[in-house]
Parts: sequence; structure tokens; C-alpha cells
Amino acid sequence: MSVKDKVEKRLLKKEKRYEREQLMKEKRSEDYAVLEEVFDKSTLMTIYRLLNQNIIKNIYGVVESGKEARVYYGVNSEEKGIAIKIYLTISSEFKKGMRIYIQGDPRFQHVRTDTRSLIYTWAKKEYKNLMKAYNSGVHVPKPIYVEKNVLIMKFYGKKGVRAPLLREKPPKKPELMYQRLMEDIKKLYKKARLVHADLSEYNIMNWRERPIIFDLSQAVLLEHPMAEQFLRRDLENLNRFFLDLGVEVKDVDDTYRWIIENG
Repeated sequence: MSVKDKVEKRLLKKEKRYEREQLMKEKRSEDYAVLEEVFDKSTLMTIYRLLNQNIIKNIYGVVESGKEARVYYGVNSEEKGIAIKIYLTISSEFKKGMRIYIQGDPRFQHVRTDTRSLIYTWAKKEYKNLMKAYNSGVHVPKPIYVEKNVLIMKFYGKKGVRAPLLREKPPKKPELMYQRLMEDIKKLYKKARLVHADLSEYNIMNWRERPIIFDLSQAVLLEHPMAEQFLRRDLENLNRFFLDLGVEVKDVDDTYRWIIENG
């Protein structure tokens, strides 16, 4: 590399650093101070870029906080509520937990195994899973955008408070809710060709007496070697919950055959 090329490269780096600093100054305020305390520079830059592009207009409080990710309530340029899911890029526990869902998934065959690369792919995987499910008529949050470890979806709730989970607010007509969920699982399987793989009363919202299934990051393709086992586990989880509500649930084997049969 010539001296001229080296100088140009150094100047380009300085210019990019200056642009980054200016962008962060422009978007930094007390409202985002909490973000800066929690997330690394790469994540902050992604958030500020989405703010600058008006994909996100404002970010408000935390809706959910876990070991793997934090979900914030925000609004888009049309003042419509959005859920901003930000995966934590430093979670080694998360990486271990991902392994069972990644092994056998062709979408991860050529992904580098460092934590950051895996989590970026994981976020993109959830976006694609949501899109497949949404386009198949499954009741899931509409995916809006994904970049690196930041996923944006439609928000379900009121004034920044998310809709209650099934475990928090059992349905008034549990038989109807159970039936709707079975239909959603079948659509997910037959049309989207996915199995949720972690379905329970903890990741289904009760939105105006209709189910909204979320957390599809670990959902697997039907080609996954454990897809059948995951599907049966999903059905067992829902049967357990609805049985406690007095619903006459169907046998898991019968439901499984009904889901995978043609038609």
C-alpha cells in the first residue's frame, strides 16, 4: 500500500468516526441515556441510524427485559406503536441455549460461530419466521424491520403497556381460544412450514380475546431433525394449560396427525 493510500485510509477512518460522533450527538438526549448504559456502541449506532431514518420516531420505556433481549415500546413516523426488540450481544448463556435450535437448521450452516454473528443471524431468523407466519395467516406481530440485533414489530397493547399474556389473563372463552391456537399451529406447520418449538402460555398474548403468538426466534423449519419432537412439546404445553381451565383438550397424537395431514 502506497503512502498516499495509507493517508487516504486514515482520513476516511477519521471522517467516518466524525460522522458517527455527530450522529450520536444529534440523537443523544436524556430519553436515550438508559440505552447508552445497557447497549454497546454497535447496537447504539444501529438504534441511532433507525432513528435518523425515521424507521423509529421515538423510543420509550422497557416492555420486557430478559437475559436474551430487551423489548422497548416506541412509535414510528406515523405515530403507530412499535415493539423494538434488542438482542443482547454479550450473552454467553444465550449462545448455549441457541445451540439446539441452530443445529440442523440450514440457515446457520455458513454463519460464523462468534456470539455477535450468531445473534445477528438469530434476529434475522426471527424476522423471517414472523414474516412467514404473518403471510400464512397466523396471529403473530407483523414484522416491520430488522437490522443487526434490532428487530421492529407491531406493538400490541395500550399506552406502552403490552397486552397481557395468557397466563396473566386467561380467556373468557377458553374453548374458543384453544381452537384458534390449534388452527394457528396448523397454519404455521402447513403454510409457513415452521414449528414454534417453545409455545406456551408465556409467549401468547390475549389481545381482545384473540391469541397473538410471539417469540418466534427459535422456531424451526420442518426439515429440522427435532421438528416433530418440538411440535409435540408445544401441543403438550397448551393441553396442560387449557386442561387446567376446564377445556376438553384433544389427545396430542390425534392433534399431531390432524396438523400434519393433507388439507
